[in-house]
Amino acid sequence: MTASTWYLYMIECHKGQLYTGITTDIDRRFKEHQAGGIKAAKFLRGKGPLKLVYRETVGDRSLALRRELDIKRLSRSAKLALIAQTALQ
Repeated sequence: MTASTWYLYMIECHKGQLYTGITTDIDRRFKEHQAGGIKAAKFLRGKGPLKLVYRETVGDRSLALRRELDIKRLSRSAKLALIAQTALQ
């Protein structure tokens, strides 16, 4: 079995809230969130339009979970600074 590469991503809601998550396929996961169905994060339901504002290659699942926790602990201004550095917008 080959190990999958994991990614961390941040999504901005229409009112400016930031959501952080991890996945092995950012495009698929973002589409699931946008669809708002059962596979979408409850936090994001009804908060569209959504905008993918940050992505980062992390490695394995364990590292991705740790990185996600680190990002979630950051202040909003620190998250926005991280987003601004990548200019994915």
